Amino acid sequence: MAGLMDWLGSMFSSKEEGEYLEVETGQVGEKAKILIRPFVLREFDDVKNVLETLRNGYTIAIVDVKHLRDRDVFELKRAVGKIKKTCDALEGDIAGFDNLIIVTPAFAKIHRGRGAPAQVGTTGQAAPEDTGAPRRPIDKY
Repeated sequence: MAGLMDWLGSMFSSKEEGEYLEVETGQVGEKAKILIRPFVLREFDDVKNVLETLRNGYTIAIVDVKHLRDRDVFELKRAVGKIKKTCDALEGDIAGFDNLIIVTPAFAKIHRGRGAPAQVGTTGQAAPEDTGAPRRPIDKY
């Protein structure tokens, strides 16, 4: 019985190194890993690092544009345009949220729908159920 308990304990134990826990994912090779990486655009030249990383194909970039927007809106438009062209060439996806731009490679898409399950009207009651009528898109680019 003790042998069985030792065997079960070894099956579910993990190897810890410092503060990190190594988890087996079953993926083989370095190219199988997906990296979510933050970037900060302080000037137009910072775009080069974002573009190089996106061209590798396995990085989802979260780009903070607040500093560049505060400094120079024209440079921000140039930088976002350059990122968008690269994203389109890589068949990726791009979306902006407040001071952030999310850029994904071709294998990932960004959800652009409504996230709230039910809306509350001015009377405090839940909105009526969906009638099944077709809806117009909220934001069309």
